[in-house]
Amino acid sequence: MPNALITGTSRGLGRALAEKLLSEGWNVWGFSRNASLIKHARFTEQLLDITDESVVQHAVNLLSQNAVTLDLLVNNAGAASMNALLLTPAKTAEALMRLNYLGSFHTLQAVGKLMVRQRRGLIINITTVAVPLALAGEAAYVASKAAVDALTKVAAQELQPQGITVIGLGFGPVDTDLTKAVGKEKLALINQRIGRPDGTTLHEAVDFIFEKLNSKTLATGHLYYLGKIP
Repeated sequence: MPNALITGTSRGLGRALAEKLLSEGWNVWGFSRNASLIKHARFTEQLLDITDESVVQHAVNLLSQNAVTLDLLVNNAGAASMNALLLTPAKTAEALMRLNYLGSFHTLQAVGKLMVRQRRGLIINITTVAVPLALAGEAAYVASKAAVDALTKVAAQELQPQGITVIGLGFGPVDTDLTKAVGKEKLALINQRIGRPDGTTLHEAVDFIFEKLNSKTLATGHLYYLGKIP
């Protein structure tokens, strides 16, 4: 029975993905700041802050000590903020970098060590079309996710010899809490640019992840997008 660790399982894409994996027979561990509504015998939740390196390392070490092997890591936890560049508070930029980039970095590093000992594993970093589109009004968010993209490519090179595949999966606006505060006209414009005028539902996003999860032709270090990137 395969094992997965997902960050950000309390809501949105992380929760939907966890529920799908559970329905497919996986054991799932969830790292999240807030409690999830998921109640399942094969779901283990750990409430923690992934921006705290020592906390993440301790949690992953406990898995290793309990002889848990991980087949899949999904770095999903993240936040967004829409601010004009010149009006973006420094604390907002710092918070986005800490959660989106450093949170992914800490978790990838800790789980990567476990996977190296296993000599196998798949790591998926969730990213966004906002990076290749260089979306105006999202400079801090785009910068934090661009850092995740760079991390994906470098980690892929370093971990490939140990049998570990690292990829990024990028989405446009997905119907979650993250997009509820964004104006409909802004969402429509982004969706038009990536060739998805009807947007992306949670179900479609999860299906895209599963498509890649089951693919036999994944290219480590590659960034795959749901939609067309100019």
